[in-house]
Amino acid sequence: MALVAGVDSSTQSCKVVVRDAGTGRLVRNGRSGHPGGTEVDPAHWWDALGEALAEAGGLDDVDAVSIAGQQHGMICLDERGRVVRPALLWNDTRSAGAASDLVAELGAEYWSEAVGAVPVASFTVTKLRWLAEHEPGAAARTAAVCLPHDWLTWRLSGSTDIADLVTDRSDASGTGYFDGRTDDYRRDLLTRALGHDVLLPRVAGPSEAVARGGGPVIGPGAGDNAAASLGLTAGDDVVVSLGTSGTAFARSARQANDPSGLVAGFADATGAFLPLVCTLNAARVLDAAARMLGVTPAGLDDLALSAEPGARGLVFVPYLEGERTPNLPDSSGALHGLTLANSTRENLARAAVEGVLCGMAACLDALAAQGVAVENVRLIGGAARSEAVRRIAPGVFGVPVLAPGPGERVADGAARQAAWVLSGAGEPPHWTEQPSRTERFEAAPTPWVRERYTEAAGKYLTRR
Repeated sequence: MALVAGVDSSTQSCKVVVRDAGTGRLVRNGRSGHPGGTEVDPAHWWDALGEALAEAGGLDDVDAVSIAGQQHGMICLDERGRVVRPALLWNDTRSAGAASDLVAELGAEYWSEAVGAVPVASFTVTKLRWLAEHEPGAAARTAAVCLPHDWLTWRLSGSTDIADLVTDRSDASGTGYFDGRTDDYRRDLLTRALGHDVLLPRVAGPSEAVARGGGPVIGPGAGDNAAASLGLTAGDDVVVSLGTSGTAFARSARQANDPSGLVAGFADATGAFLPLVCTLNAARVLDAAARMLGVTPAGLDDLALSAEPGARGLVFVPYLEGERTPNLPDSSGALHGLTLANSTRENLARAAVEGVLCGMAACLDALAAQGVAVENVRLIGGAARSEAVRRIAPGVFGVPVLAPGPGERVADGAARQAAWVLSGAGEPPHWTEQPSRTERFEAAPTPWVRERYTEAAGKYLTRR
């Protein structure tokens, strides 16, 4: 029996699954936490990977491994491969001004046509501009730039030569200086941001073995959302992922082109594209609401489900850490429509759940405007375990919701990629043993909930 390992190096933790390469059966798994914050020494990720692999039984009997990771993070290396400064993560918004400047210099239409996305603070290109402006010494020492999953793949290969850095199309497409249609870097955009050219990771094919040696074959890896799509075997269904961030995405044959900046034209992990919309506020909004109300997550579910749809007019706009969609990096959250009649714990819980889901429903609208068919939604991520989220989502989205059971979708996708690399086949393997059963949820549409939310959230845009 051949074994493959998949890694999810996410914002909050590192997860490892080891699966049967032929059937997909889970053999063992491991996990280790990451430090908090939006600026992290990558050494912490390497330590967490080692701990998670050890808990999962190691790689001695594993034939292939792939690493998926959080997108956009900026890792700068000097010519000897040493980390120049702590990595800036996707959710670090200090480069919001740099993003505005880059868009103003060339225009949103130019960026959308060039790389399929209009820069926001999450993208690597904006962080490089921030580095050049605020830490010119660190910028000058930078000889190579890579992403979190690139760096971990490189370290796992045992190489210390920056010329051996490798990435994949899906993660490269989130940098702001890669064209997924040609699979080439736009070095003119890179140098515009950083001020000088640097070495960038080679872009490997979706099933290419990027390192072979005494240990397992190493696959190219992927960005987290692309890996999740691969792990779900989602086909062309729309996926809504509610983790630290909220994302909505679907596989497509063409790169999205949205000058409004709402939809990013990312690549997927199979050679196609993955138009994606992202919010900064998802699961942690529900965590915050539970803390405010002094209840457990299950207690928040009970409260939310005991309130009527629309929370009797109470609206929670969940921009607790700024927002990316819409692009409001300096905003904060707000309650609208608070009255004596609706000021109950139940309504606040309901409004928090509906606020997160209404933000994601706006993401679905943006995908639909790009030609994506939204006929049902696959709901994944930490917050998808919430009973209130699963039951309220169909009414807010206006379509049925499919909720797979517990599982590590990103790590599963990385493991499936590793099996693909190992097989040498033309497409990813069809695993007969699915990780868990999928439940279907339906509810009558609640358009008035969306209407009230849209009116409240729109007040942020009119203030600008």
